Formats: sequence, structure tokens, C-alpha cells
Amino acid sequence: MTARAVRAPGPDDLDRAWRAVSAELEPTPLVPSGLAPGALLKLETFQPTGAFKVRGALAAVAALPDGVPAVTASAGNHGLGMGYAAAKSGADVTVVVSTRASRAKVDRIGTYPVRLVQHGLTYDEAEAHAMTMPGHYVSPYNDPAVIAGQGTIGRELDDQAAGPLTVVAPVGGGGLLAGLCLWARERGDVRVVGVESAVSRGVSASVAAGGVVEVEVGETFADGLPGNLEPGSVTPGIIGGAAALTSVTDGQIRTALRWLFREHGLVAEGAGAAGVAAVLAGQVEVTGRPVVVISGRNITIPTFIDAIREN
Repeated sequence: MTARAVRAPGPDDLDRAWRAVSAELEPTPLVPSGLAPGALLKLETFQPTGAFKVRGALAAVAALPDGVPAVTASAGNHGLGMGYAAAKSGADVTVVVSTRASRAKVDRIGTYPVRLVQHGLTYDEAEAHAMTMPGHYVSPYNDPAVIAGQGTIGRELDDQAAGPLTVVAPVGGGGLLAGLCLWARERGDVRVVGVESAVSRGVSASVAAGGVVEVEVGETFADGLPGNLEPGSVTPGIIGGAAALTSVTDGQIRTALRWLFREHGLVAEGAGAAGVAAVLAGQVEVTGRPVVVISGRNITIPTFIDAIREN
């Protein structure tokens, strides 16, 4: 895959994204938790699409030139967000997913006014195909408007939580973490921590290498986390030096899913519970109050039941 020229977002992008997102979405709840002293959970599971990625999608569609169609690839939640944005704006949107994408997410994407294309066995193959299609390609993570859109979580935290804060979020392609880092520059009293899957550490490897490198990607039920980064992705450059990175196993994520369901009555998908998994495992150094982003709830009932079943 050839590297695209993508610029890193700045404060103006965050301002534009905030206008687009706040016009359509209510702030998601921030609730106290016994996870750690003073802990708070930011419940992106309450988004209309069930996940945070609707933020970046709304920002990206708002940034499209008039009449230009959008095409994107998705493991599911970004596609749902783009579908929601298409329904709100009337934009022409095509979503490409792999043939192994979550059935729950694919079925829901199909309820929105988008062209839905299934291609390839992996997200990487779906993404490569999407980039060959006509229109403006909107990456789920390597896009200035998308990154800024995810950073609007921070703008809501400005009104919801006094600092200092340690904000913990899952990491796949790094769009959410990069957006939080963009916001944290403005705030000044926020430490950001990203949590990858132990079987897919593309962001941390790329940060360490000073540029995007390919890593081996293993199997995980947390389908929003695995995959290699697009060549030239701007997310490692934004994250490097601005956030700490750690990783969790599927077993630790399952423990976190059980904990969220038992203690809060919350259903989360695997990626959505990654931050809780890291805190429960003692892998997060906290400054001030910990805020853990529960990023999504879109998981099939059989997968969720299997995940929380005690062995």
C-alpha cells in the first residue's frame, strides 16, 4: 500500500470538529466507579451508534468538499459512524468491511443509507480495496478530521471533570488516542494512556521505530483493536512522547467485561473494556483522577456471553 500524504490535525481542526459533533450529539455520561480511587468511566457506549467513532465520522463528513463522495474501510464501528453521518447530512458514503467483520456491526451498517461492500478476509485487505475506489478516502484513524472528532471526548471532559486527570483509552489505529493527545495539549493537566491488544501492537512499535512499521497480528475477540497501520499514518507521530502505551491480553479483557457487567450493569465490546482491563491489571500509572473511556458496546450476544462466562 502506497503512503498517502495526510497532515496532522491542529487546534483549528479540533474547533471545527467540536462544532460539527456538538451540533449532533449530546455529551456522553461520565460516571463514578470503584475501579480505582476517584475513578470515572466515560460511557461512549451511550452514543447513538454504540461507539465513539461516530464523533470522527461526523467531523469527517462535515469537512468533505461539496458534492464529493466519501469512501471508507471499517472493522464495524467507524462504518456505523459514517452511516449515521450520512443519514444526518445526506452525504454519499461507501463503507468497505472484511468478510470476517462483526456480523452485529455489519448488519447495523446496512440499516443506514450507505453502499456496503464486503471485501477480503482482514481489515487490512478491506482498507486496501477501499483506497482504490473513487471518492475521498476517510480513514478510521489516519485523517485529521477523524482524529479531531475523537478528541471532542476531551472537550466534553472539560465541563465534566476537574483535573488533574489520567485518561485511559483503547488503541487500534490510534485515532482516539491521537485525538485525546491533541486535546490534552490544550488542557495541560491531563496524562493520556493508550491500551493495545497484546497480539497487535502496531502503534507502540511504530512509536518506538519513529515511523510506521508492520507487526505480526494475532487473533483476538476484541475486533476493534487488531491490524497494521496505514503506511505513513500520522497517529504514531502525534502519540509519541504525548501518551504512555501498554497492552492487555484477551483474558484480561474478559475479566474487565465481567467486572463492568457485575459492578455497573454495562455491556461493552472487547475493545471497549481494554482500558478497564489495564487498570484492573495494575498497568496504569495514575496522576490525579483516572478517567477510563468505555469506547463501544457493539458485540454479539453469543460473544458477550462467552466472554463473561466464568471458567
